[in-house]
Amino acid sequence: MYDSHDFKIPLEADDYIECSAFVIEKIEAIISAAMDTGRNKILIDTNLKLGLPMENINKIAGPFVEAWAYEVFSEVIEDDANTYDLLNVEAGERLNLADVILQFKRVRKRSQSVTGHVDVKATSNDIKNSGKSPNITSFARIRTEYVKNPDMIFIILSIKHSVYSTRNDETKMMMGIMEVVDFNAYDLKNLSDRDLSYNPALGSGQIQVRDIHYVTLTPRTTWEFCQLLDRKCIASRKGYNEWLRYAKQNQWIKDD
Repeated sequence: MYDSHDFKIPLEADDYIECSAFVIEKIEAIISAAMDTGRNKILIDTNLKLGLPMENINKIAGPFVEAWAYEVFSEVIEDDANTYDLLNVEAGERLNLADVILQFKRVRKRSQSVTGHVDVKATSNDIKNSGKSPNITSFARIRTEYVKNPDMIFIILSIKHSVYSTRNDETKMMMGIMEVVDFNAYDLKNLSDRDLSYNPALGSGQIQVRDIHYVTLTPRTTWEFCQLLDRKCIASRKGYNEWLRYAKQNQWIKDD
């Protein structure tokens, strides 16, 4: 049944692989430089006598880590000695697919730049399994975006943090320190079949990474990735008929 449809097949540019690797290389260099120069700490003042609630710190870490990443990228733009070819940084609007949108200078056949859509995921180094299997995005939404823009470079930036508290001798207030201790960046499209899972519970279903700390990469085309997502949806309790409803609703097929 699935193969009988007349699909809108997204075709990425010939240099997609090189562009994706380029964006990841630049992101890794920028984050590594921030960590190596001691710019990996987020200071959180609090008047709580016992400091930050460590057992629940993972619930508030996400927005802090996202803001830190955005600032790190923004500082590159402000630096006259910008050596990362970074042209522009935008914060993703609420409900946007990405938390940060980065535009880099890169000479291509038909353009002078390449854009990376970055989804920042925070995981705790102190709490076992914290953020281990995060929701990435809605199945129907990401599937539709790849049809609209086969060249979309969607990067998962997994940032691992450690948190501890110390007392400020002058104010006598507790200060929480959230320290970025490790990170990993990869193109969502290249995650192996086993690393990606589909959770049908919310809306059209959520695409998840089984274990964000340990992933295997499998290079594939945009169309191959769309087919992989389709198979996971159809294999779930949603089934073929629900997938077909999404396909018609979002115009993934050209059937009359």
